[in-house]
Amino acid sequence: MLDTLTLDQLRVLVMVADVGSFSGASRRLQRVQSAISKSIRTLEDALSIQVFDRAGKYPVLTPAGSALVDDARKLLRDADVLKSRARGMAEGLEPELGLAVDPLFPNEVLMRALRELETEFPTLPIRLVTAGLGVPERHLREGAVAVAVYSLETTGADDLDATFLVTIDMVPVVAAGHPLARLHGPIGREDLTRHVQLVLSDTGPAGWQRGLVSQKIWRFADVYVRLEFLLAGFGWCNMPRHLISPALADGRLVQLEIREQTGFQLPLQAVRLSGKLPGLGASALIRNLQTLLKQGEDV
Repeated sequence: MLDTLTLDQLRVLVMVADVGSFSGASRRLQRVQSAISKSIRTLEDALSIQVFDRAGKYPVLTPAGSALVDDARKLLRDADVLKSRARGMAEGLEPELGLAVDPLFPNEVLMRALRELETEFPTLPIRLVTAGLGVPERHLREGAVAVAVYSLETTGADDLDATFLVTIDMVPVVAAGHPLARLHGPIGREDLTRHVQLVLSDTGPAGWQRGLVSQKIWRFADVYVRLEFLLAGFGWCNMPRHLISPALADGRLVQLEIREQTGFQLPLQAVRLSGKLPGLGASALIRNLQTLLKQGEDV
C-alpha cells in the first residue's frame, strides 16, 4: 500500500498539523473539507496507522503521527529541491559544477565568488579542487572539471578557450634573517645561484622555467608549504604579492632587488575546453570572478 502514498497527501498532513483542524486546512489549500478528510484517511490506510486522534473537537496528532509529520516535512523539502534542480537543468544549469583553481589565485576573491554563486543557484552542487601548475589543466582535459583557473603560461597550451581574469605580481622575497636579506644594493645572479631557491613542482610536459635561477632547487607541490619554508629561512623564491603582503608589512619577509629581474607578472585565466559552451553555473562563476576583480579585491 505504500506505493499509493503521494506528495499531495503529505502536504495535506503537514497543513492539518500546522493549522490544527481539517476546516483550517481546507481553507488554506482551497479545497472542500471532505477532500481533506478523505486525503488523511487514505494516508492512514496506506501507512496502516492512525495519524490523528479525532475524539475531540479538533484533530490531535498521535505519537506516530507526530513522528511522521517530521518525516513528511523532510520529504516535501527534498521534493522541492528535486523540482528546483530539474527546472534549473532544463534551463541550462549543470547537474554539478567542477572547478579546479591554482592556489596562486586570491582566496578572498574565490570565496566571495562562490558564495554569490551559491546564492544565485542554491541547488547547484559545486566540487572544488585546488592544485598548482599543470594539475588544473589535467583535471580539465580529463573532464573532471568544467572550469580551471590557472595561468596558461605554465603549460603552454594553445587549444583551450580562456577568459582573462587577473595579472598576479610575482616578487622575489626572502626571510629577514636569510643571508640574501643582508646584501646591499641590487643582487646579481651569481649571488642567487649560491642559495636554495624554493620552487613549485611543475607537472607540465615541458617544465615551466620562468623565474628559475638557482642551481640549488627545493621543489614543493603546495604554495602554502613553500611559504612556511620561506618564512623559516630555508631559501628564496618568487611569491604572489597578495599572498605575502602581511609578511612584508611586518618585516618577516624582505623583497629582493635583483639586478637582472625584479620579479614578473603572471596572467591567470578561467580556462574551458575549446568549443564547449559553459553552463549557467560556469558562466555565472566567471562573471562573478571578473566583477570582484574589477572592484579591486586584494590582488
